[in-house]
Amino acid sequence: MRGSDNGHGRDDRPLSAESAWRLTADRADECVLFFDFDGTLAPVADDPTAVRPVPRALSAIGALASVVRRVAIVSARPVDFLRDRFHGAADVDLYGLYGLEHSHGAGPTVTEPAALPWVPAMADLADRARSELPAEILVEYKRLSVALHYRTAPELAGEVERWGHAEAERLGLRVQAGRMVLELKPPVDRDKGLVIGEAVASAGCAWYFGDDVSDLKAFAALRDREERDPSFFGVCVAVANPETGQAVAGAADLTFESPEALGDFLDSAAASVR
Repeated sequence: MRGSDNGHGRDDRPLSAESAWRLTADRADECVLFFDFDGTLAPVADDPTAVRPVPRALSAIGALASVVRRVAIVSARPVDFLRDRFHGAADVDLYGLYGLEHSHGAGPTVTEPAALPWVPAMADLADRARSELPAEILVEYKRLSVALHYRTAPELAGEVERWGHAEAERLGLRVQAGRMVLELKPPVDRDKGLVIGEAVASAGCAWYFGDDVSDLKAFAALRDREERDPSFFGVCVAVANPETGQAVAGAADLTFESPEALGDFLDSAAASVR
């Protein structure tokens, strides 16, 4: 959303969420809405398996999917997890594990072929983490990645970092830092930026909603699309948090204070185009 006038009523003056949505509603049929899950549509919790999307956000996403070109969840969670949380929104596309898995609408889950050979290594890594790291560390095995959560024991962050980076070097894995979590994943070129870059190639408008450092690549993909096509309307939205929120908000056009506040906005946005 930054930049000079693109012919659709936008100029260098910052827009509010409401005015940006009015510009979007005028071209809804060419707009794609992308959402991160944890910390954006759902509050972060000590137990990641217990996380659920904010009710107003969940209902609004279902309504918005019927009026915009496309709605997609782009998350570090597996597709099966996301499908369970969004089972009532059959028109929503799901990108799991930073794009290593995807499902379009109610279609089957497709796994990136280059990632499949890493499944055994990830299972072994999860077992090693459970046996070698302190019991306070929650080890989340996702089939194609392993997340090491230290939210309930922040004093162990250094130990998790050292162990994770050593294992990544030993196995040739990639490291993704997040909010009180370190994730190890295969060396496959899929991330949120690549997912968004591909998905907006033919779109005239897109919003991306995120809260964590992995979402910065998605923001960059929208900025790149704007630079290549001045008629493209992109909006980067941050959801505030006490851990990585400052860096993400600094790169965003708009900021909401919480998933609940975002849910309220989405509910109003959906109502305005019904």
